Amino acid sequence: MPKTMQVSCIQMCSNHDVESNLAKVEIFLKQAAESGSKLVLLPETFSFMTRNHQEKLRNSEKSHVIFHFLSEKAKQHQLWIIAGSSLFPTEHGDKLHNRCFIFAPDGSQHAHYDKMHLFDANLDTESWQESATIEAGKNPVVVNINDHWQAGVSICYDLRFPELYRHYSSQGCNILTVAAAFTVPTGKAHWEILLRARAIENQCYILAAAQCGTHSDGRKTYGHSMIVDPWGEIITELPDSEGIITAELNLSAIQRIRQSLPVL
Repeated sequence: MPKTMQVSCIQMCSNHDVESNLAKVEIFLKQAAESGSKLVLLPETFSFMTRNHQEKLRNSEKSHVIFHFLSEKAKQHQLWIIAGSSLFPTEHGDKLHNRCFIFAPDGSQHAHYDKMHLFDANLDTESWQESATIEAGKNPVVVNINDHWQAGVSICYDLRFPELYRHYSSQGCNILTVAAAFTVPTGKAHWEILLRARAIENQCYILAAAQCGTHSDGRKTYGHSMIVDPWGEIITELPDSEGIITAELNLSAIQRIRQSLPVL
């Protein structure tokens, strides 16, 4: 197995229409595959974004469409796809899962992760109570890509809880993925700092795929998708437009840093 791997993160300004969002994803996945990437990370709620809960419930009924689309594209492009998150129905009540499906290059579902930490916050300019409509997940998820690469999966607000990422590094992860739709105020203040801190603390690569811009419901998200190396340096970043970023990960860089600073 190669000790290097090309990866991509997709940045989007998703709206309330599933089909138009998937059409964008299709273009970006093709670009990522043509660049040589083997692993692609999508942003949080890539398939639809709205603040209207009834609209969320209606769109969640299209979960089978999203699932089959991702499976087909993973197989077509021979990609690992860590599919950010979409809203999926729960078995009871009118709450939803904020769920990340992971697909292997053969199109099979490898695993799924439900967002564990829910964004309940009252900011100066906006208020969010995610726990009112989302059912929290209970279990971390590790993606075993091959003999050399293991990724720990997280979504947005999870980023503020370092214990989750230390758990991942203790399980052998050398990649940490963060799919996000950060608000502009919290993004400006904390996004880069937290991503670089998680990379430094765990001596892992960070892949962060974000939502950006002004969405169809008027919500604004911060963007700034980035790939960070295990020393905490930003390899590549996309500030505030839709598109993809790509970088090559190198196992020897992780080994060198962990040997010189054996903090783990």
